[in-house]
Amino acid sequence: MLDQSQFPITRLWPAQHPERLQLYSLPTPNGVKVSIMLEEIGLPYEPHLIDIGKNETWTPEFLSLNPNGKIPAILDPDGPGGKPLALFESGAILLYLAEKSGKFLPQDPARRYETIQWVFFQMAAVGPMFGQLGFFHKFAGREYEDKRPLERYKNESKRLLGVLESRLEGRDWIMGEEYGIADISLLGWVRNLIGFYEARELVEFDGFPRVGRWLERGLARPAVQRGLNIPARDV
Repeated sequence: MLDQSQFPITRLWPAQHPERLQLYSLPTPNGVKVSIMLEEIGLPYEPHLIDIGKNETWTPEFLSLNPNGKIPAILDPDGPGGKPLALFESGAILLYLAEKSGKFLPQDPARRYETIQWVFFQMAAVGPMFGQLGFFHKFAGREYEDKRPLERYKNESKRLLGVLESRLEGRDWIMGEEYGIADISLLGWVRNLIGFYEARELVEFDGFPRVGRWLERGLARPAVQRGLNIPARDV
C-alpha cells in the first residue's frame, strides 16, 4: 500500500483509497487523455481535481510530483516491481498505462512503434498548434492588432487536420481497425478545437469528413464520455 508520507502531494490532496492509482488532473484536452484511458482499461483509480485557475499546479505539493507545473500527473502505488511510481506528461502516462494493462498498444513491435509515433505527433504538433490557435482566436490573443500569429496557427492547424484526414483514408481509427492510445491522445484536442475553441469555421473543419466521422466514433464510446468529465469540475 502507498506510503503517503513519501509524497508531499498527498498532503494537499489526501487519498481516500491509497491502494488505487491516484490521478491529479482537470478535464482539459491533455487531462482527459488519462481519464479516458483509465476508464477504457478499467483500472481502479482515485481522481483529484487540480484547479489551474487557482494556480494549484504551482504549489510546492504539486511541483513535488511534476516540477513542470502541468496536469495531468499520476501516482501509482503499484508501479514496476510493486513500488510506487510518480509520473507526469500525458503521453508518457498513456504509454505506461497501456503497458501496465496490456491494452490499446499493439504487441507487434512495428505496429507498436507506429502507434507511438502518432502519440508523439499529437504531443509535438497537434496539442501545441491547436492550443495556440485557441489563444489567438478565443482568448487574450484575439485582442492583438497583429493577426499574423492567428493566421499562422490557423494554417498550421488546417495542415495538421489534413494529415489526419489522409491517415484516416480507409481506416476507422488511426491504426486501422484497432482503437488505441493514438486515438485517445487526439480525441480531446480535436473535440476542443471545434467546441471550446469555437474554431470549426475558422479551420474549415467540415472539409475534413474522415476526421469528423472518426471524432464521432470516438465520442460515442462510453468510456470516452465518462473520461471527458473526470475529475468533475467544481460547480
